[in-house]
Amino acid sequence: MSFEVGSEFELDMAKGKSVSSDSRKSVMYYFRNPKKYIPCIYVVFLMLPIYFLVICSFKTEFEIKNSITPIPMLGTLANYKAIFSDPQSYMAFVNSLLYVFMNNVLSLGVAIPAAYVFSRYSFLGDKHLFFWFLASRLTPPAVVAIPLFQFYSTLGIVDTHIAVALAHCLFTVPIAVWILEGFISAVPRELDEIAQIDGYSFPHFFIKILIPVITPGIGVTAFFCFIFSWVEILLANWLTTIDAVPFGSIILRAGMALGLNPLGWLSAMAVLAIIPGVLIIYFVRNHLAKGFALGQIN
Repeated sequence: MSFEVGSEFELDMAKGKSVSSDSRKSVMYYFRNPKKYIPCIYVVFLMLPIYFLVICSFKTEFEIKNSITPIPMLGTLANYKAIFSDPQSYMAFVNSLLYVFMNNVLSLGVAIPAAYVFSRYSFLGDKHLFFWFLASRLTPPAVVAIPLFQFYSTLGIVDTHIAVALAHCLFTVPIAVWILEGFISAVPRELDEIAQIDGYSFPHFFIKILIPVITPGIGVTAFFCFIFSWVEILLANWLTTIDAVPFGSIILRAGMALGLNPLGWLSAMAVLAIIPGVLIIYFVRNHLAKGFALGQIN
């Protein structure tokens, strides 16, 4: 009996030694490979400002200015209530959603047929025109702000949603054409010929066959159009005054007068500005993954 107990004890000790040695090896492995920590450090560095922004939106003004705490000591929704009780603030949020949606519809409506033409047909100056599309995307928005304002003033569409949406199309359509041209070029030309043999008209083929095939590419393109239109402030600020003022302009003007506006209110405004982008990424994440994967394969 004593031999058995001693054997079990020795076996446990042996197991303990092996486990401790394995743990030491794993610890030493991570210490010897600091590259393993780089993604974690990057994520923490990226999320830390957003985290403090979120918690500040739930803090009182007194707590923000007098203490730094990782969580709100006295949580409050007063900052969000102040935003949604102010017609100018929540209407600015609605304005931003409206012209971003209009910009996406207009950009995709123009870019999909244009990308198909660049992908399937050759014509005089096609390469130069395609290069011009990309070159125009490199133009700073400040360059076209004054000409657009004068042109829209003549048409009488200043301070409207369509004015901002059309102005953003100058920058979103070129990138949309460039992205979609790659996706359409990946679709075999035989698909067009088979559809024509089967009696499909071109509009029927375009809507029923081609668009479902390039849906991941459309998702990727819509994502980039949304990102540009949502974060762009200069043109939206120049082309709007009262009725169509975007959410970003309200935050910008409040930030310039920082001492006159509550920090909790500004934090809540910034959190609300982040939420649509997070939701868009969540709902189109599958299309983004497929689209980027298809782009890598191509």
